[in-house]
Amino acid sequence: MNIYEDKFQASIKNTLFYKLSPSEQEFISSKAHLHRFSHQEIKQIIDIARDLEMWNEKSIIEIFPEHSQKKVVFSRLKKAYEELRSKPNSYNGFELKNQRDEQKFTFKTEAKDGFGLGLCPVASEKTRCCNLLTLDAVESCGFDCSYCSIQSFYNQNTITFDSDFATKLKNLKLEKNRTYHIGTGQASDSLMWGNREGILDALFLFARQNPNVILEFKTKSDNIKYFLENEVPKNILCTWSLNTQTIIENEEHLTASLSKRIGAARRVADKGVKVGFHFHPIVEYDNYLNEYEEVYSRLIKEFKADEVALVSFGTLTFIKPVIKQLRERDFRSKITQMPLEDASGKSSYPTATKVEMFIHAYESFTPWHKEVFFYLCMEEHEMWSKAFGYQYSTNNDFERAMLGAYTKKLEMEFLI
Repeated sequence: MNIYEDKFQASIKNTLFYKLSPSEQEFISSKAHLHRFSHQEIKQIIDIARDLEMWNEKSIIEIFPEHSQKKVVFSRLKKAYEELRSKPNSYNGFELKNQRDEQKFTFKTEAKDGFGLGLCPVASEKTRCCNLLTLDAVESCGFDCSYCSIQSFYNQNTITFDSDFATKLKNLKLEKNRTYHIGTGQASDSLMWGNREGILDALFLFARQNPNVILEFKTKSDNIKYFLENEVPKNILCTWSLNTQTIIENEEHLTASLSKRIGAARRVADKGVKVGFHFHPIVEYDNYLNEYEEVYSRLIKEFKADEVALVSFGTLTFIKPVIKQLRERDFRSKITQMPLEDASGKSSYPTATKVEMFIHAYESFTPWHKEVFFYLCMEEHEMWSKAFGYQYSTNNDFERAMLGAYTKKLEMEFLI
């Protein structure tokens, strides 16, 4: 056996080598033996090959440079790869692969240990946070958004309900002289399950019994049947995560279309429930500013400012385990093709790109600035000044401003 073969076999362990096509495996093996690539170089080449397939770009075989010197070959390969990252993604001609075309999962109801108010799972000292508290009525989501981090925490194919949720919620002790903002859409979508296992019954009762709580239901669905058929406590907010139809079709699989989400929001608002909209993530691609502008303009046209409590903006932010898990999935996505830069220990767009998308978004909603609360989610403190022209000194200042705006909109007493 070639002496280098042992080194090559050791290098491909714990990589995605066997996720590649047979022709790519053979190609990488031959080039590694020819140039005597190092362990780290082999791992990077495998990741590049995997990414190119996921992005629906030319294969590693097509972009691999020919040269006798290893350093030149590897440098040129990295350059070609980074050039694909640096240009705005294009969904023209993009072909999906192995995406689920229907919801296939199993349900499990079990008594779960522990219960209480959790902190927002993405909170960080380096980013400005609203101190959102969370109630996880359900674990895992039936939607299949390619960028979602939920899949790195739970089994994506098993939806778990806590059999004791209603009892635990009823026994939850809250301070009566404090205003709380609690979200239910962190570990799953808030509405896609409807009232299965009585979760909406329990949450609506909780809202009625705790008038000092602002309870937010966040969704990408149009499943509003329960809201339309029941009296909704005034301290409930119903918010939609929105995106352009391009991103919905190519990256937010199994979710409701843009029109269905907006239509559902309109019907809930017609019932007198305050609504909100989250643009998180805003994704850069060819003509993305114009397409997002169409969505922003549509909201301003179809909703009055006094019906809307909030609009938030955010973008793609990844931790390494999520990127690794995306590479392991047998599907196609342009999401990880974005240029990645350090963002408080995570990976996100370059600052200039984020400033562009956030300024554009905020200025597009100028008619609503005086009546709707706007904020950035998971962004560094300085980004607020660059995008909005102002920033909060602390997370507590941000939280107080948010709660003050929400309680005013909901006609609640502000207790903090």
